[in-house]
Amino acid sequence: MPTTAPKKKRKTASKPKSGSAGTAAKGQGVITNYTTATRWLLGHVDHERLRIVQYNDRTFNLGRMRTLLSLLGDPHKQLKCVQIAGTKGKGSTCAMLSSMLQACGYTVGLYTSPHLVDLRERITVNGEMIGYPDVTEIFSLIEAVEDKFGDHLPSYFEILTAAALKYFADQAVDIVILETGLGGRLDSTTVITPLACGMAHISIDHTNILGDQLTDIAREKAGIFKKDVPAISVQQDESVKEVLDDIAGKTNTSVQYTGSEIEFSYRFEANRELGPHTRVCLTTPTSRFEHLPVPLQGEHQAHNCALALALLDQLKAHDFKFETDTVVKGLSQTTLAGRMEQVFKEPRILIDGAHNADSIHALIRALGAHINYDSLVVIFGCGQDKDVSGMLTQLGLGADKVIFTRAKLNNRACEPEDLMNEFNECPGKMSQTAPNLEGALRIANRAVSREDLIVVTGSFYLAGEAKKYFADLAKKHAKR
Repeated sequence: MPTTAPKKKRKTASKPKSGSAGTAAKGQGVITNYTTATRWLLGHVDHERLRIVQYNDRTFNLGRMRTLLSLLGDPHKQLKCVQIAGTKGKGSTCAMLSSMLQACGYTVGLYTSPHLVDLRERITVNGEMIGYPDVTEIFSLIEAVEDKFGDHLPSYFEILTAAALKYFADQAVDIVILETGLGGRLDSTTVITPLACGMAHISIDHTNILGDQLTDIAREKAGIFKKDVPAISVQQDESVKEVLDDIAGKTNTSVQYTGSEIEFSYRFEANRELGPHTRVCLTTPTSRFEHLPVPLQGEHQAHNCALALALLDQLKAHDFKFETDTVVKGLSQTTLAGRMEQVFKEPRILIDGAHNADSIHALIRALGAHINYDSLVVIFGCGQDKDVSGMLTQLGLGADKVIFTRAKLNNRACEPEDLMNEFNECPGKMSQTAPNLEGALRIANRAVSREDLIVVTGSFYLAGEAKKYFADLAKKHAKR
């Protein structure tokens, strides 16, 4: 007898329910198509791009977010959700959990950030990006009610979050996986009441907003905890664990940690079929997963995989049903753009969105474990709000040469010369600067041989710019 749920018939977002808002939006406002819709969105405050952000409940206002959702018919109250926060590994955990649920027959809405190339990457259903007409339609609905907010308009991220929740409700998805954007306590995704919360690894990041103390960052991340909602976390630094347990206790919930309350182990191996890879084992009172291959490269992905499996297990308490073989198949089908993604063959060029010291450390280790190369040339650029010193230290331990540059669209990007001057304190490492990605790629191309490797990393802005550059290059070659 099958235990997977049949997929529900999905509704189309282009037909709003009892269309009062949809009717009112027609024929007025600036939004007429996808181009004008995205132009309208860019007219709103985007905290991802600002140099200085006041982190308080006025700038990040959950009351404003709830009002916006109310004007859209409270779509979030129709949804079953899992919310995942953390510093490193949120996206990977979301991708693996989504892939497993989808393989088990469920219709899965996935909301992530940031995007690499296309805004629509952030909002997907069963791996398919939201359609252009759906973006236009939902943004039009939001535009039609904006006058109710006076001078305190919703932000870029709040609009996207509301649009995602509206779209998922219109599509009648079975489950929604929400990746928090910034922090957790004041993040717009926190207006929902999830079935379970996940906490990926917490480390130093967004120091100009969340603070430069690990415990302060952990306190903000733990703001997603809610009364009687189970929380699962990967193993954390002891100081972080103390904060998470404290916030959980005050919220009348508790945190289970993989490798502690939840039995978890992993090992690295290599075989002819999968090559170098990691396998995980995870056991709970209701599930037993043994020696599952982790689909994403890097030892750190074992912890993210365990978190995804533990969250999957939590859904059993809400009538979600799984066959282990189907779970294994779904896990193996996980894909994740911008994480050790090869975008060019000769020379070999990879992109990775590593944007903090721990992520750079994990990237260097994963490259060494999974890819054979002689020399590693890194094209690097990062934001001013990052742990720049920590990231450069990790680069100095692993890269043979670093070319510093900056992403075109990142207003907070560090100047390449400043990065190189600080990096040059690491003796014996070669470095150069380039004003932009294209210039950096030209330098790197002259510096490598067939057996060398080029990696573009440091921010999702830079990784996304590289992904688009090589996609456009492939299109040009295809036309010839």
